[in-house]
Amino acid sequence: MATTAPAHPVDEVPPVRQLAAFGLQHVLAMYAGAVAVPLIVGGAMKLSPADLAYLITADLLVCGIATLIQCVGFWRFGVRLPIMQGCTFAAVSPMVLIGTTGGGLPAIYGSVIVAGLAIVLLAPVFGRLLRFFPPLVTGTVILIIGVSLLPVAGNWAAGGAGAEDFGEPKNLALAAFVLAVVLGVQRFAPAFLSRIAVLLGIGVGLAVAVPFGFTDFGGVGDAGWVGVSTPFHFGAPSFHASAIVSMLVVALVTMTETTGDLIAVGEMTDRPIEPRTLADGLRADGLSTFLGGVFNTFPYTAFAQNVGLVGMTRVRSRWVVAAAGGILVVLGLLPKLGAVVAAIPAPVLGGAGLVMFGTVAASGLRTLAAVDFQGNNNLTVVAVSVAIGMLPVGVPGIYAQFPDWFQTVMNSGISAGCLTAIALNLLFNHLPGREGRPATGAEPEAASAPA
Repeated sequence: MATTAPAHPVDEVPPVRQLAAFGLQHVLAMYAGAVAVPLIVGGAMKLSPADLAYLITADLLVCGIATLIQCVGFWRFGVRLPIMQGCTFAAVSPMVLIGTTGGGLPAIYGSVIVAGLAIVLLAPVFGRLLRFFPPLVTGTVILIIGVSLLPVAGNWAAGGAGAEDFGEPKNLALAAFVLAVVLGVQRFAPAFLSRIAVLLGIGVGLAVAVPFGFTDFGGVGDAGWVGVSTPFHFGAPSFHASAIVSMLVVALVTMTETTGDLIAVGEMTDRPIEPRTLADGLRADGLSTFLGGVFNTFPYTAFAQNVGLVGMTRVRSRWVVAAAGGILVVLGLLPKLGAVVAAIPAPVLGGAGLVMFGTVAASGLRTLAAVDFQGNNNLTVVAVSVAIGMLPVGVPGIYAQFPDWFQTVMNSGISAGCLTAIALNLLFNHLPGREGRPATGAEPEAASAPA
């Protein structure tokens, strides 16, 4: 009898119980980041609480749809890897500027729709650039992604940026407790439980937080039971040239970030990204961004938070993240459930985030371990790229005096570091050296090619 080849771990479908647990873990890992963008933009525009709640439920709904498109895929849309989708922070500053001075939410949505279409059209072009992402570049980018996310976990651990009790010992103690639970489960629990260590840590942390007064479930009572986001709820989109230009810059930034995330997950899951699959993943980003403009939300990209969770848990099935997308769709249709998840205290998320984001950075180091650093300039590529990537993280206002388009690109440590790594790799390893040959550190094939 003919035997069928075993499915790749990315395509395996775990039992329903595990799908639900692993999927919920991914939702909890990204939830705070997912709702942050509508909260920031809506708050800057001074929207009413009802409109803010509408933005959040619309965001969760499209997050879920975007994740399903990316993980499950159809035709040439979707990378078909365990990739979680969420609103990109790179678009926050331009959207606040557009919303407060350039036409309100309709102008934001008009520019988002155009950006989504542009990403779909540009996806094949980016796919052909994959050869400029060797392990030297991808390892550096993955390292920068992880390190740049650590301040997010630190803010959560301290109580959440802007919290009145920010930095109080009780917040840090709760975060440390959650971190200890996650590590303890990973070290001593059976294999299945160790894979949901983050979920268990958050659950135990929440159970401890409730009696100590960390939680506020007041928003649960105010939330409705059912809420459906309808197209163009805030009015027909308007198209302003300046808004569109700024959002197109954001589109290029998010495509660069997504490329780094997709390559990272491809390496973690032993399914390396190829030009075609990269284009498919970016095309899904564009479609999701277009849907965001139609359904009252914002541009979408791969969420780096969940890249760390894939590496930490070693659960590589894309159907797990697809289940997380389904959970997000339900949360987007049932605001009351979303409010329950939103009540999880920031320190609980912070304790789990330290492990996840640190795992991303460690994965970058593992990739760089396979790079040759002898007799070449590869160490300089890594050093300068990490330094440039960390500038906006360590000194948030460093580019405040620069034009808006420059800030859009460089205020993201991920995009700044990624662009620097690509440019320096081209400079040292692809351009001809002083003797008409590729610079030191080029691949052997390139070095032996005729001038």
